[in-house]
Amino acid sequence: MTSFDTSPQLNVWRALLALAVVFVMLATTGWTALRSQRSSTALQTSLSEWEHGRVAGHRLPDPQETSPHRLARFFASLTPQQRTGLARRYPLAVGNMNGAPVELRYRANRIALGQARKVELTRMHDVRLTPDGQREAGRRMHRYVSLMSKSRHILAFNPDGSGRVAEVFGDLDTAERVSVVVPGVDTDLLTFQRTSRQYSAPVGMATALYQAERTASPSTRTAVIAWADYTSPNGLGIDSATAMRAADGAIRLNALVRALPGGAPVSLFCHSYGSVLCGLAAHTLPDRVADIAVAGSPGMRVAKASQLRTSAQVWAMRDAEDWVQDVPYLEVGGLGHGADPMSAAFGARVLSARGADGHSGYFEPGTESLLNFAEIGIGAYRSVHCAGDTEACRTGLSATAPAGRA
Repeated sequence: MTSFDTSPQLNVWRALLALAVVFVMLATTGWTALRSQRSSTALQTSLSEWEHGRVAGHRLPDPQETSPHRLARFFASLTPQQRTGLARRYPLAVGNMNGAPVELRYRANRIALGQARKVELTRMHDVRLTPDGQREAGRRMHRYVSLMSKSRHILAFNPDGSGRVAEVFGDLDTAERVSVVVPGVDTDLLTFQRTSRQYSAPVGMATALYQAERTASPSTRTAVIAWADYTSPNGLGIDSATAMRAADGAIRLNALVRALPGGAPVSLFCHSYGSVLCGLAAHTLPDRVADIAVAGSPGMRVAKASQLRTSAQVWAMRDAEDWVQDVPYLEVGGLGHGADPMSAAFGARVLSARGADGHSGYFEPGTESLLNFAEIGIGAYRSVHCAGDTEACRTGLSATAPAGRA
């Protein structure tokens, strides 16, 4: 639920929930047939080749069966030439391998993007495609060219289906605080970055947050990840009203966080349907996750924050003009996402979103919503602005502000 403002789509969402009351039993029988996750053909091919590969005469470790920690030790045991050789031979496998050094993943994904660009360049002139198909190939090709820039740090990339990608701003290896932006529906390769309404797309969200954190505390080394490495729902249909996409994404988010280098605290910033994903992931996440902050949330699949079973601080905000507040906050037969995180009964720390422009404006520079995210991201909890000019959202928080901050 990223940037929809039209009431017809909201009415569709409500109708789906109403139908759930009548057809509740379908939630456990028929809904699963609607799953349409595209298989990761190119990535699986690269992983298969990796599984049959060798380095210095030894078989390569199985990334499906080997922990990120052990994979990190494997890569550390190699020479720089051996690591580079693996990235060149198996770019998609290495580029998406939790446990591989982040700099090596950046290099591998640049190679994989180059290969994907060539594929789309050919498809642009493929007469078997419709004109629309050729134009889409052109858009994807240009997106790959942009992502290939040496100034960009692509932590994950999968060209299959609608595409998945994650990008890092800052230095993950030396960061004292790490923030992860988890977006909502209609997030894919082509919507990862926008020129119009740039702060409603993952790249714009992450860059705005990174700059705001640096402004709030220049001495704090931070890194921000624009994480679109899950297959999000397409529009406000059945997928967005269920947790199927979020459940798969939660597994991927947990894997990402557990593989991050170092031990810096991690803050998750989950927008709209991304908050459903974060809610499902919460109980699996490691203790280094210090904060889960949701904005414009349709629910987190629980009735109370305590049911998330996390040691992280849970924060919530919603703009007064955000249409998501009109979505029924309930869950029936698998449809709907549960209680309103903004309600007093839920128990989240409620933040001000002053200045945010509706459902898609929480990361706009100059807003109190973005400032609050930045203060959380650097651990300056005493500086956050609570909703309603109260101190309730700061109660019981320890002073973890960076040096020089009050």
